[in-house]
Amino acid sequence: ARERERGTGDRTRRDKKTRSRKEKDLLLLWFMAAAALVVGGNATSGFTSISSPGCAGGSSLASAILPWAVALVALLLLLEQLSYLRKKGPLPGPALVVPLLGSAVPMILDPTSYWRRLAAAASTRGLSADYLLGRFVVFLRSADLSHAVFANVRPDAFQVIGHPFGRKLFGDHNLIYMFGQQHKDLRRRIAPNFTPRALATYLHLQQSIVFSHIHRWIQISQSDDSSIPLRLLCRDMNLDTSQTVFAGPYLSPEARAAFNRDYNHFNVGLMALPVDLPGFAFRGARLAVSRLVSTLAGSVAESKRRMSSADAEPTCLVDFWMQETLREMAEAERAGGPPPPESGDREIGGHLFDFLFASQDASTSSLLWAVALLESHPEVLARVRAEVSSLWSPAEDDGRWPAITAEMLRGMRYTEAVAREVIRYRPPATLVPHVAAEEVELPGAGGYRVPKGAIVFPSLLEASFQGFSHPDRFDPDRFSDERQEDRVHRKNFLAFGAGAHQCLGQRYALNHLILFIAAFVSLVDFKRHRTNGCDEIAYVPTIAPRDDCRVYLSPRTTRFPDF
Repeated sequence: ARERERGTGDRTRRDKKTRSRKEKDLLLLWFMAAAALVVGGNATSGFTSISSPGCAGGSSLASAILPWAVALVALLLLLEQLSYLRKKGPLPGPALVVPLLGSAVPMILDPTSYWRRLAAAASTRGLSADYLLGRFVVFLRSADLSHAVFANVRPDAFQVIGHPFGRKLFGDHNLIYMFGQQHKDLRRRIAPNFTPRALATYLHLQQSIVFSHIHRWIQISQSDDSSIPLRLLCRDMNLDTSQTVFAGPYLSPEARAAFNRDYNHFNVGLMALPVDLPGFAFRGARLAVSRLVSTLAGSVAESKRRMSSADAEPTCLVDFWMQETLREMAEAERAGGPPPPESGDREIGGHLFDFLFASQDASTSSLLWAVALLESHPEVLARVRAEVSSLWSPAEDDGRWPAITAEMLRGMRYTEAVAREVIRYRPPATLVPHVAAEEVELPGAGGYRVPKGAIVFPSLLEASFQGFSHPDRFDPDRFSDERQEDRVHRKNFLAFGAGAHQCLGQRYALNHLILFIAAFVSLVDFKRHRTNGCDEIAYVPTIAPRDDCRVYLSPRTTRFPDF
């Protein structure tokens, strides 16, 4: 055994030496090329001076400066490469990187292949390194390493950033940038928004919107007997749902139309290069966020006025929030103190936008994958339809559909297992970027220290395919009471995050997915318009089927729910 260990150690050292020699050779070649540029610049300037003796003094000065400028640029680029290699250390990753850009171009052009390459590079050590737009990045494939990051969100370790340039986009006051007591207090205030009573109120709002949108999808599909892509339709349905559940009656039709336009600007800018200049999508997204927050702040003010009445009942999420906030504000006023923190209209409007952003695209992703996976697994679809019809079906006398109640939803155990498996198999937000506020040693990373300023990408997608039995198989029964793989392999089920920033609204998100599945399979016959690679992952920015989930739709019932 000792001999085997010595042999393994010798091979590891040889591999490191070989890798080090290769990196040095590449650097030497790179430096020689830079030197050739300098020499070429000198030769060219000398030739210009000899052949043009009558040139002005300014031209001679430029010719003299040019080789030094080229040498300075070459030196800076060399230092950039050396800095990258020092931070990379023994991690797998490219030996040299494109100056300034790094891997930004392939990441933007084909993000699916890019993240797949990083995951493959991390298969041996659990993590790998790369370089994006001047930032050193670390990709985490290992679920244990991801937990180490989630458990150490604090000022001297890791900080959630949501997006590599999120602070510019969302602002510093975003919920994801908070930690410590401020973050705990805000989560405590938000918790009443997701009680069983609140969720039951939202369920009534959700289903009326889901039914009306599904009905419209069928009409669109049957208008010319062609397949329709569901991605944008699902996005619009979820935006309608989020606006209604979060802001209720406080958004006028005009405000909703403006909200939809601004949210589209935000979504486009989210995937664009971070150029904060007029005319660029990123600038448009940043300005759109400000307008969206202002719109939601107006809803907060209206809710405060309504909920200040003693007999007012909450009708949406902001009402539940203001009910608790107004109570705390009244207590502070009686005590002669200042209003409680995070109680201003714009502050709460900003947090409402955080909720909407967190739920909107993630929910759209889950709905699309639910349709795609149910269509490709007819045995699962048949079981879901049988369970749902035993709990929810039209009345025999007049064919009217009843409302789906919270009790009915709780009874759909297999449908919930399907929803959970959809989220495991295709977690909507595959990556949760963090930034290292200081140099941090990652437990389980073989002593590797993440350098200060590095962006760390824990991969929820890669964690979902570790630990579980036959993880590449779509198998809802893994979440059954008999197998309970969600408990046995809890550390690998990271779709809702972990640690202090674990998703507060995960029950709401699950309810929405279960409700959609129940309604869709009961009211619609559907078939995918299959093309080559249609089930490949596309980043938009959460993941979706590459063909936007194109389907043919037809009604399964003569009467739709109309309440």
